[in-house]
Amino acid sequence: MKQWIFIGIAVLLISPTDGGENWPSWRGENQSGVTRAQAPLSLEGSLSWKTALPGRGCSTPIVWGEQIIITTEMGLEDGVIAYDWSGTEQWRTTIGTLRSGRGKRVGSGANSSPVTDGKTVFAYFKSGNFAALDFDGNVIWKVNLEEKYGEDKLWWDKGTSPVLAGGNVVVAIMQTEGDSFLISLDKKTGKEVWKTRRDYETAPESGDAYTSPQIVDIDGVETIVCWGANHLTGHNAKNGKLLWEVGGFNPENEKYWRVIASAVISDNVAVVPYARGDSIAGIQLGDKAKNERWLWKREELGSDSSTPIAANGKVIVIKDSGPTRGRVTCLDIRKGETLWESHLPKSAKIFYSSPVLANDNLYVVREDGNIFTARVTDSGLSDVREYPLLETVIASPTVVNGKLLVRSDQHLYCFAN
Repeated sequence: MKQWIFIGIAVLLISPTDGGENWPSWRGENQSGVTRAQAPLSLEGSLSWKTALPGRGCSTPIVWGEQIIITTEMGLEDGVIAYDWSGTEQWRTTIGTLRSGRGKRVGSGANSSPVTDGKTVFAYFKSGNFAALDFDGNVIWKVNLEEKYGEDKLWWDKGTSPVLAGGNVVVAIMQTEGDSFLISLDKKTGKEVWKTRRDYETAPESGDAYTSPQIVDIDGVETIVCWGANHLTGHNAKNGKLLWEVGGFNPENEKYWRVIASAVISDNVAVVPYARGDSIAGIQLGDKAKNERWLWKREELGSDSSTPIAANGKVIVIKDSGPTRGRVTCLDIRKGETLWESHLPKSAKIFYSSPVLANDNLYVVREDGNIFTARVTDSGLSDVREYPLLETVIASPTVVNGKLLVRSDQHLYCFAN
C-alpha cells in the first residue's frame, strides 16, 4: 500500500515538519493540515486525559514544545490558556472585554486560532482584540483592530486566523459592508508595518470571508494568498502589494455566497472551494499561470466550512453538508479528476472542523463530536472507525508527537498511542 507520507509541498516557503513536534498554527506546521506525526487509528481506550475548559471557543489548539495553547472565552473577557502534556493548566491570561459569538451553536468570541513563531504567541478575537504573549502568558503588546481600523461588519463570527509572513504577523479582514484589508504588524511592538486595501463590489454577504490566508513562495516571492469576495489574490508579504488576482468564482453575482472553507495550496495549484460548498476549482499559480489560471472546476462537489487537504499532488475534499455529506473524494490536484471516493457514516449533523492527515491516517470530526479515523490508501478509505465524544466540536483537530488533541465546547481531549 502506497502511503500518503508527506514529503513536502513545492510552493511552501518553510520546510515540512520533521516528525510532528509542533503545531504552530490552525493547520499545523505548513498550514496544510498534513503531518508525518503518528497518532492512534483506534481511539477506543486511547484517551490519555481530558480537561474542562473555562469557556466556549471554536479555535484549534496550537502546540509548541511542552505547551498546548488555546484561545477561549473566559468569563466576560477574551482569554488565552496554556496546558502541559498532562492536561494541567500552566497559565491563563485575559486580553480584554469579549464580544460574544452570534452563532451560539457553531460560533464564539474565540473562533480564530492563535499562531506562534516559537518565541511569541499571537491571539486574535471577535472583539478585535489582538495580542502578543510570551510563553509564560505575559502580554507583550495588544491592540484592538476594530478601534483602530474600523468596525466588524461580518454577518457572523470572525473565522480568519492570523498568519506569519514577511517577518511580521498578518491578519486578513474581508467583509461586504465594511472596510476590507490586510494588515501587517511588527511582531515585537504591534505597530503597523503595512496595510493594503482589498475591496471588491459584491452582492449582499458575498464579500464576507471567514477564511485564513496561505503563505507560499511563488517564483521566489513570499506571497500571501487570500480567498474571499469572489476573488483569489496574491500579495507580496514584504509590503502587501497586490501581485495578481483571479475572479470568475461568482459570474452571476449571487447573493449570500460568503466563504468559510479556506483555499489550500500544493504543487503550485490553489484548490478553492466556492458556491457555498457546491463547487471547487484548481487555480494555477506562478509563471505558468500567465495565460490561463483556471486549470479545472468541479461543480458537483465541494466543501462549505471544512477546508480540504492538499499534498503530494492530491487533494482530499470532505462534503460537509447537504444530501451527500460525509462523502470523501480524492482528486488529482492538477487535473481535477477523481482518483477515489469513499463515504463516512451518514448523520443529520454536518462537519465544521477541517480534516487532518497524519502520515496515512485521516482524522475528521463532525459537529456532534463523533471523531472518524481512517487509513488512506490508493483506492480509498479503509479501517474507518468512529468514536463519540457526545459534545459539540467545531474546532479542527491537532496531531503532534503521537497524540491527537480535540477541543469541544466543554473540554480539551488528548488521545495517545
